[in-house]
Amino acid sequence: MKHITCIDDLRTLHQRRVPKAFFDYCDRGSYAEETLRANREDMQAIKFRQRILVDVSRRDSSTTILSEPSTMPLMLAPVGLLGMQHGDGEIHACRAAQAAGIPFTQSTMSICSIEDIAANVEKPFWFQLYVMKDRGFIKELIQRAMAAKCSALVLTVDLQVIGQRHADIKNGMTVPPEWSLSKLLDFASKPAWVSGVLQGKRRTFGNLAGHLKVSDDITSLSTWINSQFDTSLNWNDIDWIRSIWPGKLILKGILDVEDAELAAKAGAQAIVVSNHGGRQLDGAPSSIEVLPEIADAVGEKMEIMFDGGIRSGQDVMRALALGAKSCMIGRAYAYGLGAGGQAGVAKAIDIIQKELLTTMGLCGVNRIDEIGDHIIAV
Repeated sequence: MKHITCIDDLRTLHQRRVPKAFFDYCDRGSYAEETLRANREDMQAIKFRQRILVDVSRRDSSTTILSEPSTMPLMLAPVGLLGMQHGDGEIHACRAAQAAGIPFTQSTMSICSIEDIAANVEKPFWFQLYVMKDRGFIKELIQRAMAAKCSALVLTVDLQVIGQRHADIKNGMTVPPEWSLSKLLDFASKPAWVSGVLQGKRRTFGNLAGHLKVSDDITSLSTWINSQFDTSLNWNDIDWIRSIWPGKLILKGILDVEDAELAAKAGAQAIVVSNHGGRQLDGAPSSIEVLPEIADAVGEKMEIMFDGGIRSGQDVMRALALGAKSCMIGRAYAYGLGAGGQAGVAKAIDIIQKELLTTMGLCGVNRIDEIGDHIIAV
């Protein structure tokens, strides 16, 4: 990690060390990837006002997220199949986040289970929920998150219908991997990855195995998952979830002002302005494009979190200046995980924090609560 200078360096290492199917699962988007590209292009188009001769000797990135202290306005977003980027990936990512003093969010579609992570980390983490047709299983899953003392529930609301990801189809991306000659050759060229995954606690969907009426073999679990995404999910289901979950509720996948206002009325403590990293509705606007109007509409009613295209501390600064209270990273830390396990995730977090502090100084800002749209060039 000594010569890693930026998130793109971690991405390059990740691509080199992890089989193509799993790298592409992390890296690519849906359909023509218009929204995936827009997330980065629109972010990079935002320029700062450079300010000089301001005393910035007291710079501090610390803040609060949902009233809890955090060393910076950053969380690790839910990313599926982290355990296929690196053995026990969810545990390593959570440990890196907790060591850095920021929240980690476990995905429903993780390799390690809720219980696996809880038994191997020191503090509570967040849990991300997909609501499926089998409401009995979903109720049990929420109760398992409660038993693990998860401190927030992140309900993803933009996956009722799955956007097609061409790369996954072309790669035959499955968990565990389906074997072919090309995959055998690819895996054989990455012995460290193979060894790490084989030594991991699991190689299937940890939150599902042992908790469903279907068989635990991967074919049965995959068939069950594909049949379970619920197109009838609606705002009334939020009330049902609230009747079970007593803690903090975050709705992830808000991209429209009207939906943001409905989320506030539904009693959520926070929303994540997100287009699922360009992996769902292709042709949707970038997250950063819609952030200011959503923040203006509901920013005084709930916390505004941001997700979509964050690759640097400069990007965090841009999102905060346009109305976000905190930001999620997904690909940025998954690149680190694939590149170097827990140390790679820690490196990704450290890079972003140092870039954020540098950008604050060059914009004449000492504290997170001083960041506003006045630092953006017009």
